[in-house]
Amino acid sequence: MVNNVMNLSAYNGQPPKEVGDKRIYISGGPLYLVEDIVTLLDTDKNSTILWTRQCKSHVQQLAYEIGDVQQLIKQAVTQGRYLNSEWCAQKPTGPWAACDSYRLLRDEWVDHAHKEMRFEYYVKFAIGKTGKLLLLVSCHLSH
Repeated sequence: MVNNVMNLSAYNGQPPKEVGDKRIYISGGPLYLVEDIVTLLDTDKNSTILWTRQCKSHVQQLAYEIGDVQQLIKQAVTQGRYLNSEWCAQKPTGPWAACDSYRLLRDEWVDHAHKEMRFEYYVKFAIGKTGKLLLLVSCHLSH
């Protein structure tokens, strides 16, 4: 399969040459500084892009606006736990972005249950090559 090896992220590594079902992890992460992520999120509401079709679908299922997504990412990087870094493709043939992923446990009020319940979120993102965009690859409840 033809692969678009273009790297759209600020990370300087070389994206994979082959597309496959196997995840390609990047050692030595996190790749992006928490301060840079928070600054980017606080600077401009339009700085966060839902980069993949699946991410758009997950955010829609959560019924989140972009401000909600930005708040979740900010909370994940400041209060959550870094999991790993990996190469992610926007489509099966690329382009690629080097992403950091985080897990966040958050208590939220659930009207139907009449109580607070703990939810586990998973977010995965990259800072774009220019440093002015946050490319969101995943944003969903953990399964």
